[in-house]
Amino acid sequence: MTDPTQALSFGVAAAEYDRFRPRYPHEAVRWALAGVDAPARVVDLGAGTGILSRAILGLGHQVLPVEPDPGMRAQLDAVTPGVTALTGSAEEVPLPDGSVDAVLVGQAYHWFDKERAHAEVGRLIRTGGTFAPIWNTRDNSVAWVAELERIADLRDHAGNLVEKVTGFGPDFDAVELGEFAHRTTLTPDEVVGMLRTRSYYLTAAPQEQQRVDRELRELFATHPDLAGRETVELPYRTLVFRARRR
Repeated sequence: MTDPTQALSFGVAAAEYDRFRPRYPHEAVRWALAGVDAPARVVDLGAGTGILSRAILGLGHQVLPVEPDPGMRAQLDAVTPGVTALTGSAEEVPLPDGSVDAVLVGQAYHWFDKERAHAEVGRLIRTGGTFAPIWNTRDNSVAWVAELERIADLRDHAGNLVEKVTGFGPDFDAVELGEFAHRTTLTPDEVVGMLRTRSYYLTAAPQEQQRVDRELRELFATHPDLAGRETVELPYRTLVFRARRR
């Protein structure tokens, strides 16, 4: 069961979250919305600080961010001109039936109560519209990334996505999968800053946070692929699960 403490832990680090979390490749967002003509009305559900909302805007669509955490909503409003986040959750969205062309979800679907969320999203989207959760997942086939995940105890709620995300309930057609590779260039300090925005770190005891910080510093100082480097490229696989509203 989803831990509500972790699910709503991000607001205290909203500015850092927005600064350090990876963006979504434009080709991934464009694929998610293929067949949805611009300008469309697109809900960004569990919008966080608006990272995905800004990508949607960049493709010429109208975005309606929905976010339960007040700290995240405040950050979204501050850094996304012309957009005001709506207070709501995946299970209860303050919009009328059939009023949007698409619902996208960035890095949040694994927190949802799936049965209730699928019904609510089905209520919102017009017939023929699109539902598409998106995840940036670290490419842990790279040795130092796997070690990074071990140190930071990145028990990824989004793990084994291809096996987990098989359908969105009776309102939707079969799920299509798109996969996109990308990288972010960060300093070692920025990688540490990004990991400090993870729910596990934010809810950990101070002693555990200190252990993570210490071992991350050791990793960057000693790993042969990292030692002495001013910046590193953190590789990602972006997965998009897309389905049409029946």
